[in-house]
Amino acid sequence: MTTKIDTPVSVSLVFNSKNLKVMPKAVEWNRRVYKIEKIGFHHTFRQGHILHHVFSVVSKSVFFRLVLNTENLHWRLEEVTDGLPF
Repeated sequence: MTTKIDTPVSVSLVFNSKNLKVMPKAVEWNRRVYKIEKIGFHHTFRQGHILHHVFSVVSKSVFFRLVLNTENLHWRLEEVTDGLPF
């Protein structure tokens, strides 16, 4: 089931200087830490002059859509999917 959420979260990430990529490694949400197993899609969009990075990531069987606001460097959790049908 997919749930739309709009809440701030903490994200641990790694920057790889060899390939110039940022990779989220863990998400802290609802007092739990979810280790990111796989990064799916990554894309950007602009809202006015603000650039946002969107990461679709998986932690075991939980899917997260994370958004990084590059103006204030705050992360938001937009969507969670547990993989179960509606």
